[in-house]
Amino acid sequence: MTRALMFQGTGSDVGKTVLVAGFCRLAANHGLKVRPFKPQNMSNNAAVADDGGEIGRAQWLQALACRVPASVHMNPVLLKPQSETGSQVVVQGRVVGHARGRDYQKLKPELMAAVMDSFARISDGADLVLVEGAGSPAEINLRAGDIANMGFATKAQVPVVLVGDIDRGGVIASVVGTHTILPDGDRAMIAGYLINKFRGDVSLFDDGIYAIETFTGWPCLGVVPWLKAAARLPAEDSVALERLTRGEARALRIAVPVLSRIANFDDFDPLKTEPEVELVFVRPGERLPSDAGLVILPGSKSTIADLADFRRQGWDKDLEAHRRRGGMIIGICGGFQMLGQNVRDPQGLEGGETEAEGLGFLDIDTEMAPEKTVRNTTARSAVHDVDLSGYEIHLGVSRGADSVRPMTILDGRPDGAVSVDGKVSGTYLHGLFASDAYRARLLAEFGLRGGETNFRADVDTALDEIAADLDRLVGFERIMAASGSIGRG
Repeated sequence: MTRALMFQGTGSDVGKTVLVAGFCRLAANHGLKVRPFKPQNMSNNAAVADDGGEIGRAQWLQALACRVPASVHMNPVLLKPQSETGSQVVVQGRVVGHARGRDYQKLKPELMAAVMDSFARISDGADLVLVEGAGSPAEINLRAGDIANMGFATKAQVPVVLVGDIDRGGVIASVVGTHTILPDGDRAMIAGYLINKFRGDVSLFDDGIYAIETFTGWPCLGVVPWLKAAARLPAEDSVALERLTRGEARALRIAVPVLSRIANFDDFDPLKTEPEVELVFVRPGERLPSDAGLVILPGSKSTIADLADFRRQGWDKDLEAHRRRGGMIIGICGGFQMLGQNVRDPQGLEGGETEAEGLGFLDIDTEMAPEKTVRNTTARSAVHDVDLSGYEIHLGVSRGADSVRPMTILDGRPDGAVSVDGKVSGTYLHGLFASDAYRARLLAEFGLRGGETNFRADVDTALDEIAADLDRLVGFERIMAASGSIGRG
């Protein structure tokens, strides 16, 4: 019999993703066949699973923690926001359509079959499945038809650990309040709770534990402090961008404008490891820094809408000034499309406007195509002649005079474009900065040394460090005791 345990939060961004990844690695280090699962994820940070199709980057990271290939069944429902009210709906790795919030609530009961099918597939042959919830089970207004939290837990009969974030304050009220408003059947699924992101002397929370147990009867499974190694893991979703602060000035400032529908911004995590690089995420209302040596336009879930927003922020003028000063510009995926002359979406695949003038820094035109490109890719930098690896997730096809100078070679195909003077370039390849050799060559253009940190190995080491911390703070045996048996298949 396979065992399973689900981690749900008292709210969003309480640290579930890192905890699940850490416990996945802990179980793997104990020799178990462990698998991650998240019924529903909402994020524009997507990955390409090894069996094809899109999943959330968090489940890709958790699969890495388990030391197993990533599968679309680890995240059967992925919502990719395209506007304030609507999202692209991806089911078992494939786009099935678009839905506005209220329409999606009606669709959820139909998606439960796909969720349970994927859960059965992931469970088959596994010793342990660790499940991540989404949002909070206390959102009882969304309980009818729920597939992300207690709706799934009760149907699959998977016990739940409730995670509270003490750093944001009010954790006692959050845990006790969740207990108070949950229906009896949902409340009975909770095997205990974890307090996450604690700072200082843990013994100072002893009275808090006593109070929670008095009100709820739930046991405390552990108090987890801020896990330093978590900072070396890829960011899971755009909530993390809101917490970023500007670091100390360094030899090279790289600016990344935070688009309204920014996608796959974990592309830039490897740059943060470079000791001579200051990576600045420029928020709406701020100007692109005039002393940046490199500006990188990130991926976007809605290129045309983000182009309009880019101009509203005045970033187009900032980028023109950066170009006149001789600064370098790189565009990734949607950012690459924006750098061209025109972007057309004749079938309205992204919703909203169907055509927009590009920023004009590359001589290319882009047209959105109905067939989405989703694949892992073996690549090479055409500019720096070093090996790359990464993935493609995009709708558009881009062509033009600057395409004769590709930025990358993807599976033997020329990709992207480079301006005549070499200062502006773009590619559809996500993940190129994870290549240590590429970072070294890129920074060498600014007279700097780089690429001396093995980024991928460092992520793996960070997972081991988190697993060791969780073993000491919570314990492998306690997690196994909280898990319950489920039937295979």
